[in-house]
Amino acid sequence: MCDRHGCDQPGDCPAPKSPNSPDRWYFCVTHAGEYNRGWNYFEGLSAEEAAEREAAGTREASGYTSANHYAWGGPGDGTRSRDELRALSILGLESDAAFDAVKAAWRKLAKENHPDVRPGDADAAVRFQAVQAAYEVLRAAEDARTPKTA
Repeated sequence: MCDRHGCDQPGDCPAPKSPNSPDRWYFCVTHAGEYNRGWNYFEGLSAEEAAEREAAGTREASGYTSANHYAWGGPGDGTRSRDELRALSILGLESDAAFDAVKAAWRKLAKENHPDVRPGDADAAVRFQAVQAAYEVLRAAEDARTPKTA
C-alpha cells in the first residue's frame, strides 16, 4: 500500500527517505510524483560529487534511452528534406502534399504576388521570388523521385 497517510492505492514506486539512506518510502504513482517535485537529489553534495552522482545515474539509466538514429528529428515522415519542408511551408502546404497540390498552390500564389499584377509592391515581389524558389526546390525533388523512362 502507498505510504502516504490516507491513500489506499498500491505503493509500487520506491522513493528514498533521506539522501544516502537505503530506507525507502513506497508511494503510488500520484504521490511519487508529488514527492519527487520537492526532492533535491544533490542536496549537501559538492559540485564534484553532484557531477559524479549525475554521471553514475546517467550510466545506470542509459539502457532506457532510445537510440538517436531511430528517431526522426523533424516533422514529416522522413521522405522529404529540410529544404523541401521549408518550401512546402512557404506554399502553405502540409508535409505530405502531393505534387499536384504543390503546382496548384504555386500557380495561385504566383498569380497573387506577380510584379505585373502588383507593380511597385516590394513585399509582393519578395513573396513572388520566395514562391518561385520554393517551387523550384519541390520540382527538382519531384524530378529526382520520378523514375526516368527511356
